[in-house]
Order: sequence, then C-alpha cells, then structure tokens
Amino acid sequence: MARILIADDHDLVRETLAAFMRDMGQFTVDQAAALPEAVKLIEENAAYDLILLDYTMPGMTLPDGLTQTMGIGKGAPVAIISGTASPSVAKGALSAGAAGFLPKTMNPETLLSAIKHLLQGGIYTPQTFLDTPSKTEARVHLTPRELDVLRGICEGKANKEIARDLDVQEVTVKLHVKTLSRKLQARNRTHAAMIGRDQNLI
Repeated sequence: MARILIADDHDLVRETLAAFMRDMGQFTVDQAAALPEAVKLIEENAAYDLILLDYTMPGMTLPDGLTQTMGIGKGAPVAIISGTASPSVAKGALSAGAAGFLPKTMNPETLLSAIKHLLQGGIYTPQTFLDTPSKTEARVHLTPRELDVLRGICEGKANKEIARDLDVQEVTVKLHVKTLSRKLQARNRTHAAMIGRDQNLI
C-alpha cells in the first residue's frame, strides 16, 4: 500500500483529499499543515512513496521549499498542489524539479490517475491547464474592507463573526463576500480563501 504525505494549510482541502485517497483502499495518508511539519514527518518516517506540497502554505516557497523536500525525501517524487496557481507558477515548479503539478480543481478520477502516474515514476503535467492563459494572473484590487472580510474567511470565521469583529452588520459582510468573490472569480468562500492565499492578497 502506497504511503502519501499531503502538506496543505487549508484544513478542509487537505482532509478532503486525504479521505478520498484513503477511501480508495490503496493508500495510507499522513497530513501536515505547514512545511516545517512536513519536513519533520519526512525526517521521522523517511518512507513516503509520494509527497504533495501546497505551494502557499506556511514555510513554503518556490523553489526553496521544493528543493528542501526533495533533498530529504530519499527519492520520493514531490509534486505541487494548488487551487488557484497560475500556469506560470506551475511551469516554474516543474522546471524546479517537481514531479508534477496537481490543480485542486481536478475531478476525483483525474486526481487518482495523476497520483498513480506519479507513483509509477511519471511526471504529471496538466497540459490543458498549462496552456490556458490565467484569468487571475494580474493582481486583483480589493478594498481595505474587502481584505478584512477575506482575512476573516481565511481564518474560518462565519459572516456573523466577521461582522462582530469589524463592527458592521452581517448583511454588509455578505455583500462584501459577494463582491470579492466576483472580483476573484471564486466559486465559493473556500475557493476565495485559496485564491487570496495563492495571490498573497492577505
């Protein structure tokens, strides 16, 4: 049974990916929420068959974080995962030695195929994604209040909690969420949080 490490600071995304892989019955999965935590697990276990790194989690930079992980991974393929990274970031990761780039938006069947391909020693390059001009390549402009709301979303707070923190009405927060989601082209709150992190908006 293949052993996989998923390192991602977005709890919902990480746990969803881990649960999906475990449900396949073919993988055992360990989790980390930051690069230092991932490094510690690798150094302690040193027996992973595949390592997946979110490129915007705490402690992670490209290419340094990738290079460090590859150096201690004892030959295990190291791939980058992201929900909103641009094609240029993906290409940079692959050029730096990543075994693959896995968009978090891929469907479960494609994800499973990608993981199997990586475990077999292949390089996973989502060519359609890499060839697509990024709609979010340019930095999005959010107002200070929208940034406050986005920060609250990234902290996992509900609209009511954000409204209390900012001393505004909950309906005002809802309007800000709707506006910033449109600006970020986000499908939902979770997607907006991923975009905000990946574009270093907060």
